[in-house]
Formats: sequence, structure tokens, C-alpha cells
Amino acid sequence: MRGRACKDMVRALGSHTLAIVHGLGDFTLFTLRSFQSALGSRRLFRRVLRAGFEQGVRCLPVILIVGIFTGLVLGLQGYYVLNRFGSESLLGALVSLSLVRELGPVLAALMLVGQAGSALSAELGIQRNTEQVAALETMGVSSLGYLVTPRLLAALVVFPMQTALFVTIGLLGGSLSGSLLLGLESGVYWSSVERAVQMQDVTECFLKALTFGLLTISLCAYHGFNAHRCRNATGARAVSASTTRAVVQSSIVVLAADYVITSFLV
Repeated sequence: MRGRACKDMVRALGSHTLAIVHGLGDFTLFTLRSFQSALGSRRLFRRVLRAGFEQGVRCLPVILIVGIFTGLVLGLQGYYVLNRFGSESLLGALVSLSLVRELGPVLAALMLVGQAGSALSAELGIQRNTEQVAALETMGVSSLGYLVTPRLLAALVVFPMQTALFVTIGLLGGSLSGSLLLGLESGVYWSSVERAVQMQDVTECFLKALTFGLLTISLCAYHGFNAHRCRNATGARAVSASTTRAVVQSSIVVLAADYVITSFLV
């Protein structure tokens, strides 16, 4: 009995491992084919602009709101921590480095995944279930080039821009906490920011934003595009399951990629 149980366990482990490897390979090919489809795509610039509007302008309110409150909280908590050591003048350095190196790109990506990524996955899932994707292929139009490629190209521009906006608004929030609420001199705060942030920090911030944008939008598009493959679910439930899986996996990938990039650049 024990030998049979061990064989079943090894068989199940091997089956899950093969499924994971197959999924990673399928996702990689999906992403590469999406970028390759840009070569023969017509009116690509117009669709990229539309995708940029969906990911950028429509997500602007949540970026502004989360960014300002993140800065306010960082300024408030950071001031009381630094106050214990008599280093209140370093509040600007604390807030700026926290936002530029970690919180800015991570939180901006998570907010974009929650709004733009989930909408993209659901839209592609519905188009797959209503056979709009099959109709495009029947007409000789590349479904990847028409539906996915503009979203990926737009993400490479929108994610860094939204991250820069998030960091800027967060710095203003930290200044409000330190200067207006806690009595720290505004000049002290901004001079500390200027001394703390280096070009390497800004480069790391934009590198993370580009990586997060590529990975998350690719994942959301992949799950939505393949909603018909969802096990034990069809129709609306398949779209719902694919969207949920896309958001969850994208959020995990953001945090994992953040750790990997930070470990290499620190």
C-alpha cells in the first residue's frame, strides 16, 4: 500500500510539474507571437492609442488617490519612526526611496492590474466565447495582432508613466504630512529628497515598471484569450474564472519579479 501511495504521489507531482512547464511554455509563445504580430498589423498606432487611453486615462483616478494616501501614510509613519532617533530631517529620504525603489512601481502595477488588467481579461474572454476571435481568424485578421499586441505595446509606455505619476503624487503626500501636519520645514523635506534619490534608483524604478507592465498585461491577455480552455467551467463562469486567475497570478508575479529585480540590483 505504501509503495502504491508513493507511486501515486510521484505520478501526481510529475503531472503537476509537466502542466506548469507546459503552461509557462504556452504563455511564452503567446507573448512572443503577440509581439511578432505587430510587424504585419494595420492601423496599429490607432489601436495602441486606444489601449493607452484604457490603461492610462481611465486608471488615472485610482493612481492619484492611492498615490496621495500612500505618501501621506509614509510621511506620517516615517516621521514618528525618525523622531525616536532625532532624524526628522531624513523624512524626505525615507519617503522618496521607499516610493522610487519599491512602493511606487509595485502599487502602481497592482492598481493597473486590478482595473485595466481585469477589464482586459474579461473583454477577451467574452470575445472568445462569442466567437469574435474565430471571426477575425476567418477574415484573415491576426487575432493576436488585433486584440493583444496593442495592449502590450501600450503597457510598455503607460506603466512607466503611471509609476512616475504615482511616485510624484506620493512625494507630495509625504510633504503634506511632514510640512503641514507635523511641522517639518518644506525645504528640509525636499532637499532630503534631492540628496537621497540617485539615477540608479530612478533606473530601477522604470525597469520594474516596464517588467511589471509586460508580465501583467501578457498574463491578463493570455488568460482572457484562452478562457475557452478553462476546466469545469463554460460561458460566463469561464470568463469569471479566467479573470480571477489573471488578477491573482499577475499580483503574485509583480511581487515575485520585484524581489528578483531588487536582489540583482541591490
